[in-house]
Amino acid sequence: MSLFVLALAAAGCNQNAKTDTATSTETATPTDSAATDSAATASASKPEVDLFDGKSLAGWHGFNKTGEVKNWTVQDGALVCMGAAKDAHGGDLVSDKQYSNFELSWEWKVDKGSNSGVMYHVIEDKKYQSPYETGPEYQVMDDIGFPEKLENWQLAGADYAIAPANEKKKLKPVGEWNSSKIIYNNGHVEHWLNGEKIVEFDRNSEFWKKQRAEGKWKDYPDYAKATTGFIALQDHGNKAYYRNIKIKEL
Repeated sequence: MSLFVLALAAAGCNQNAKTDTATSTETATPTDSAATDSAATASASKPEVDLFDGKSLAGWHGFNKTGEVKNWTVQDGALVCMGAAKDAHGGDLVSDKQYSNFELSWEWKVDKGSNSGVMYHVIEDKKYQSPYETGPEYQVMDDIGFPEKLENWQLAGADYAIAPANEKKKLKPVGEWNSSKIIYNNGHVEHWLNGEKIVEFDRNSEFWKKQRAEGKWKDYPDYAKATTGFIALQDHGNKAYYRNIKIKEL
């Protein structure tokens, strides 16, 4: 694993364009011992399962809501965000089950100018307006056609407002399917895009905790504090398409 420290600062807070301060770090967390080997053996026996059946919204519900979901639908085997939310609040879709350590993979595409995201360790509670208040986000974005200026930590594949993607990132053109993956294992985080690892960091590092406390997330005291929570797909007022959503618990 490589070692990097990256600090970025941006003024203001405009959630619609997701523009705030971000800093990232990547550190190695050495692991050894029989306990680690035992855990690896146990995780290997856990099967990968579908989070989306390609036909319905079974297994999903609206964040902090019950009843019918009207702003997401299924089209041609894809889970489609209709972009009904006026901003980043009120339209997100959340898994029925919670996860701790996992490998989450999916395919996605967006329309021109679209903005969405995939979050994890999300906590449902009426005191939160949106999953992004608690759950780290893998950014899903049209890097080229978005109508506002973007910082590199706002671009597709980034750990939003924390860690931008590295030089290995290769994003497909708007309208084409990308493949993505998040691996979370006891604080070690990896983001993958189209077969390349583009983000890697340790959420347990003191440097990362410091940046969380002093950056954009200083105004969200529960951000990334949970180690178990729901998976969320963001409705940011734009159309986005997801398919082949699978998860393997580690």
